[in-house]
Amino acid sequence: MKKALSSFAKPTATSDLRKIDDDSLARLKAAATQSDQSINLSDPDAPESLDWSNATRGRFYKPVKVLKSLRIDADVLDYYESQGPGYQTRINRDLRLMMLQNSKRKQPA
Repeated sequence: MKKALSSFAKPTATSDLRKIDDDSLARLKAAATQSDQSINLSDPDAPESLDWSNATRGRFYKPVKVLKSLRIDADVLDYYESQGPGYQTRINRDLRLMMLQNSKRKQPA
């Protein structure tokens, strides 16, 4: 059963969420009177240098995984499983490398 919206507490100017100390209120009022051009938009936490030469592309990229049944030759599976835990990840890595190599070959120069 749905509750009527009127049964929920509505925030008021005197609620804890809306209280603000006098100093903060004064700073907000002063900021509101400033023109857009006079507001400092620089980021004090920004790095001094924007050198991205050592950046790693795709470091946090995580592709969507799909559960799919796949038939693999027994000797190929034995080879990957014999290398220890993580054989499915290694199979996926090798398939991805092959896919990327093939896609680079097909692109026109």
